[in-house]
Amino acid sequence: MPQHDKSRLDKAYDLINNEEDARVCKDIPDAACHHQPKNFFAYLIANFLGKIADELASAKLTLPWLLGALGTPAVFTGFLVPIREAGVLLPQLFVAAAVRHLPVRKGVWLLGAALSAIALAVMALTAGWVSGVAAGWAIIVSLVVFSLARGLCSVSAKDVLGKTISKGRRGNLMGISSGIAGVATLGVGVYIEFFSQNPSSDLLAGLLWVGAILWAIAFVVFAQIEEHPGATEGGGNAFAAAFKSFALLKTDRPFRQYVIGRALLLSTALAPPFYVLLAQQYSENDLSGLGMLIIASGIAGAISAPVWGKMGDRSSRFVMILASLSAGILGIVLFALAESDSPWLSNPLVHAGFFLLLTVFYSGVRLGRKVYLVDLANADNRATYVALSNTVIGLAMLAGGAIGLLADILSIQVVILVLSVIAVLAALWIARLPEVSD
Repeated sequence: MPQHDKSRLDKAYDLINNEEDARVCKDIPDAACHHQPKNFFAYLIANFLGKIADELASAKLTLPWLLGALGTPAVFTGFLVPIREAGVLLPQLFVAAAVRHLPVRKGVWLLGAALSAIALAVMALTAGWVSGVAAGWAIIVSLVVFSLARGLCSVSAKDVLGKTISKGRRGNLMGISSGIAGVATLGVGVYIEFFSQNPSSDLLAGLLWVGAILWAIAFVVFAQIEEHPGATEGGGNAFAAAFKSFALLKTDRPFRQYVIGRALLLSTALAPPFYVLLAQQYSENDLSGLGMLIIASGIAGAISAPVWGKMGDRSSRFVMILASLSAGILGIVLFALAESDSPWLSNPLVHAGFFLLLTVFYSGVRLGRKVYLVDLANADNRATYVALSNTVIGLAMLAGGAIGLLADILSIQVVILVLSVIAVLAALWIARLPEVSD
């Protein structure tokens, strides 16, 4: 790299990190210190490009709307979130040990990025050329590949970050990338809602093409990271550990109660796509309301995390109860409005408001259950708790995807009602759990 380019890079790195010396390094190999400014920006750019692409192919928003526009049975929509979530988990269970034994791990991330780009490109082609059941299968298969690919990125990203970026700057990097991605996502929502004139399937295909291109650019950028070989020892197989520890579900009563509660809380994760399908039913044209839902999702993510975080430090159990109960009541209200064919539901802002609140409540459920598990466990059993609960919940989520059958047999609002009642039951169950925050 020419000297003047390196100087500009260093100055930008110093400015972003509030540092006088870009060569200050903590907790990374000495050999990586010289490349830290370059690695910082490469990781930053690749990370926020991936985040934007993920939002453009959201299993909770974009893909449900796309399947609805393509005339796909609702059962396919029911499996979007389970496949997206469980698909990310599986590589972490099976591949973590293998990745740990690689001295240089950015290649795993690059493989994930390449597969992600290909999967989104196939989705985009599907949106433009296929409809009905065939489109449903094509999107589902592509989503399986996309989710597994994102799992590869997730497994390797933290290792690469820890080896190339100094402690004390990693949070800043992630915060900046999330902030940029959030602003970009809001911009997409504004464009769709107020400026786009394209038919629904054409525009959604375009978003998926953009996502594929962003992942391709992220691949090129991430490849520029200078990662030096690291330690290869350690890193057990989390799946094997989880399988051997299934007896805990029988012998460890507090943990068993938590896992049952977390399984009931899946109702809040499965609900968003059906809120989207209901909003689509009331839309005046192909895209009316989708942009508002994207905007609502972005706003909810920004405002909810700090509030839930402070509450979670006081009582993660209370956060789970409040968020799950609120999500349940919200869905019951939406069901009542839909059953009475309320004229309010003809307004896209009403659906955006419901989706915003659901996203806020789901954010509380996620934060509460994570903090509760960490507080429930100790240093000796925490890894086992996490691996085992993730395995059980991953399987439960895949099974829960079949809830979409009810939408085809009865109606979308009935699915929302069933999931909402389960959310209320989850709150009642979690109220029985012991308090662990004290």
